[in-house]
Amino acid sequence: MNDSIQTSASIRSRYEREGWFRSSEVLDEGVIARVTERIEALSTQERPEVVYEKDNRTVRGIHGCHLFDDVCRRLVRLPALLGLAEELLGEPVYVYQFKVNMKQPGEGAAWPWHQDFAFWSREDGMPADKAVNIAVLLDEVHQENGPLRVIPGSHRQGLIDSETGGACGGPGGDWRKHVSADLEHTVPDKRAEDLAQELGTALVTGPTGTLYAFHPTIVHASSNNLSPDRRAMLLVTYNAVSNAPERLTRPEFLVSRDTTALRAVP
Repeated sequence: MNDSIQTSASIRSRYEREGWFRSSEVLDEGVIARVTERIEALSTQERPEVVYEKDNRTVRGIHGCHLFDDVCRRLVRLPALLGLAEELLGEPVYVYQFKVNMKQPGEGAAWPWHQDFAFWSREDGMPADKAVNIAVLLDEVHQENGPLRVIPGSHRQGLIDSETGGACGGPGGDWRKHVSADLEHTVPDKRAEDLAQELGTALVTGPTGTLYAFHPTIVHASSNNLSPDRRAMLLVTYNAVSNAPERLTRPEFLVSRDTTALRAVP
């Protein structure tokens, strides 16, 4: 068995076992600079893809940039991202969701415990969790600026029921509740705390350009950013072409309609 096959097998094994891992790839500083420049420019515009904190002035995130920005459109086709997604899912993929979560210095609010697949399954009708999140750190992320906290292995629990019953609640109706600090579908704190006690937790930190992969049902959250440093993290959700949902009601900038398999660019 050659080294590439061994490496691929090791990556898939770790992903299946823990539900997340840090890639050995690091994006070039020039790529990160171009992407960051575009994200910052777009976030100053008044457009539906830009969402805000509760004060309605602090940018919390921006969505669907790959649909209308050439730099972001090219980013999702880079081998470091697209190749990793194809390797983990084992088949052709398309971009299901593109977003940049931005925690502004001293103002970025926390994300409660949740599972991404709860939204994709209950809101969009995604058949199975045959998708993967590839995260790109656009800023240096450290313990003080609100890093993502994951519970390794929690993806093996499947979708976790909410306190009101059902898999993390029912359809939310208003998509804004899917991108705000008051999320529609959350994992009860007690359940998350029990899982964290049993399985432990890990922080998603690292220098600018670091890449991570996350399973759709891994339980995760993040704290407030109380530091003077911004924390911008770009997330591309790749979905298997065979797993494309048919019931789509949320805006296209939240859920892409084009399910054509992507081809890599240099």
